Amino acid sequence: MAFTLAFIHTGHVLIPVFSQLAKAYLPGTHVFHMLDESLIRNTIATGELSKATVRRLLLTIESAHAGGAAAVMVTCSSIGEGVVIARMLFDFPILRVDEAMAEAAVEIGGRIGVAATLETTLQPTVSLLRETASRAGRSIEIVPRLSAGAFECLIAGDAQRHDLMLGESLAQLRKEVDVVVLAQASMARVAAQFSGDGPRILSSPELALRRARDLLASEIGGAS
Repeated sequence: MAFTLAFIHTGHVLIPVFSQLAKAYLPGTHVFHMLDESLIRNTIATGELSKATVRRLLLTIESAHAGGAAAVMVTCSSIGEGVVIARMLFDFPILRVDEAMAEAAVEIGGRIGVAATLETTLQPTVSLLRETASRAGRSIEIVPRLSAGAFECLIAGDAQRHDLMLGESLAQLRKEVDVVVLAQASMARVAAQFSGDGPRILSSPELALRRARDLLASEIGGAS
């Protein structure tokens, strides 16, 4: 029987991104997507991940499992801290999209740039990097960079303007750090503009799917 993985999104633009990555990294795995844009909209409105939003995220995760998912991935970094709570409540794998990226960044360099287009995503990513570095026994310096207004352009359908604003911010940030992480999965395609020499730009989707592949391999192996 095929393994089933559910993705929980807060933006529709991520559905095709994770669908394609799942085909590449998880062939033979059944996937389905659950979308609730209000989770990010409410987080933006309150300026933080509220208890009410965490409760709704937990209900969505539970619903995904009831719908047949053996594992769930939350693809929004702004609500990623809710995954920590979910793991204490549920006994099935729940993946946070940016964990593998944070681990890779801490391994690469001590001066890490964090690029974001949302204030509500910037702080959770910074916190995750610090927690990851602490567990690894590494000392890091974080350089945050917010491309204010870019996310609103993306939501309004102006992806070109979003990519231009973010690209300019990334070009400058790469001059100041050893490695750059993109705080939101929706920023991943912009990283493709940068190649060759210079600090790496890490995005979460592909690294998260690699982590999911390893996790599912161990889950299936353990069950056999």
